[in-house]
Amino acid sequence: MLNRVWGMFFLVSAVGCLWQWLVGNDPLVFARWVEQLFEMAKLAIDIGIGLAGMMAMWLGLMKIGERAGLIDKLAVLLAPLFSRLMPEVPKGDPALGSITMNMAANALGMDNAATPIGIRAMEQLQRLNPTPTIASNAQILFLVLNTSSVTLFPVAVLLYRAQQGAMSPSEVFVPILLATSASTIIGLLTVCLVQRIKLWDTVLLIWFGAAMALLTTLVVSLAGYSHQQLQAFSSLWGNFAIFALIMLIVTVAAYRKLALFDLFIEGAKEGLRTTVTILPYLVAMLLAIASLRASGILDGVIYGIRMLVEVLGFDGRFVDALPTGLMKPFSGSGARAMMLETMNSHGVDSFAAKLAAVMQGSTETTFYVFAVYFGAVKIRNGRHAIPCGLAADFAGISAAIFVSYWFFG
Repeated sequence: MLNRVWGMFFLVSAVGCLWQWLVGNDPLVFARWVEQLFEMAKLAIDIGIGLAGMMAMWLGLMKIGERAGLIDKLAVLLAPLFSRLMPEVPKGDPALGSITMNMAANALGMDNAATPIGIRAMEQLQRLNPTPTIASNAQILFLVLNTSSVTLFPVAVLLYRAQQGAMSPSEVFVPILLATSASTIIGLLTVCLVQRIKLWDTVLLIWFGAAMALLTTLVVSLAGYSHQQLQAFSSLWGNFAIFALIMLIVTVAAYRKLALFDLFIEGAKEGLRTTVTILPYLVAMLLAIASLRASGILDGVIYGIRMLVEVLGFDGRFVDALPTGLMKPFSGSGARAMMLETMNSHGVDSFAAKLAAVMQGSTETTFYVFAVYFGAVKIRNGRHAIPCGLAADFAGISAAIFVSYWFFG
């Protein structure tokens, strides 16, 4: 999928450049195209260098938290919920433990830990699957929860905003929380309706009721705030949440007499390796996007969508961030590059850049997760997994737009 998308970007860009040269009588288009590619290649390296230290810091702390048993504690809390959502999985089955650990790792923003645990969970669910080539109900629900991005701490997005020089990187914290909550709730409810899961179970009612009560309380309490107050609220509680998490990790690890410094160094090394790993993907996607923009294709598409939106009587400012949302179901690296390109073009503290950041944190890459998780167990028929995952994506992106207008005007 990504190979086709990447190649298509350049082929479409070639058409745009030739059009500007032959029809628009603009022979300088090729010079701009080359210049944009060189500029984006340099930008990708600059981003990678700035990101390395932040990734080392966060993964170092997460390594301490993992060894301190925080993921295990959260997994125990989530276990009763998943035993109801997946009634065909026997109580006490190892798959439920792996599922809850995967969700716990995702909630804490530990993507590197979440993926291998998630693949293990999918393999354990496959053991219970009566038709190995067709996805079971439990496997579909598990995949949709992963694609809906159950993230309480969107650390990656905050790191990118900090690296790009945002005045308050964490001011998108609450908007992302609201958007990803919408994505997760809609994705989960869609699967429950398709699979006819009994939502009136006491445990499910408690979980759903508590989640809706918290979200409703948050929305109602913020209803009368101005844009400045909303941003200040999000910044305060975003920073406090990260502060509280770090203090919790260090305190629990110290209480258990773990080797904090050694564990931090171990995790920091993983962070540096992760940065080196993602850098080529970042370069590749930024080059493709630069090619589209220099050829005039990207600007033309955005202009056309904005005109249509404004003709319908809506505010068209969200359109500048829309490429991130449209790319997200297909490629995480592509959406990340779109977000960074928006930050670079419009300014990291612009409305478009903030909205792109919220979109990036609101959902996960549906087709990528589908390919990795189902591919790991050789499932060929995903049944209703993709439609339910895309429903979650649509809800998350729509919520991101609405919440960003509310918070950032």
